[in-house]
Amino acid sequence: MRPNESFVGQPVRSLQTMLRVIAEHDELQPSVIPDGIYGPQTATAVSAFQRRNGLPITGSVDQDTWERIVAVYEPALIAVGPVVPLDILLEPKQVIRQGEENPNLYLIQAILIVLSQAYGSITAPAVTGILDIPTANALSQFQTLALLPVTGELDRNTWRHLALHYPTATVMLKQ
Repeated sequence: MRPNESFVGQPVRSLQTMLRVIAEHDELQPSVIPDGIYGPQTATAVSAFQRRNGLPITGSVDQDTWERIVAVYEPALIAVGPVVPLDILLEPKQVIRQGEENPNLYLIQAILIVLSQAYGSITAPAVTGILDIPTANALSQFQTLALLPVTGELDRNTWRHLALHYPTATVMLKQ
């Protein structure tokens, strides 16, 4: 719920958006609808914020209140906002082969461990950062399961399918 670029030059709407995100993170903070109008609902939310943050309770936003709202908003946005996706960086035709060491393999091996727990048909490798025989075997088992060419190597297509299966596997493990 990051303020939209159209909010630039719209301080009331920006304020309301930040207060709304803070309210999503803190149930004691009254929420507001970012309509751009500084009405009674916004004044009430500002007063509640000021009270909870040891600021003079005026219902108006001065520089100290604004700075405190921004300071509270930033961590609240992290807590309630979407998680930043993690992209693995492989060159377009790059393939990580058996015996190679690559920092991306730590993540791949962790994903394979989760998939092994969820699916049961993949043998969990150790987390070594090396495409060793157990990791190659686990990749081959996953490639078979995902109907991919079975190579035991990590290419962009295998990574894509690992990334697509991982969220489903984590949900399966929660149940």
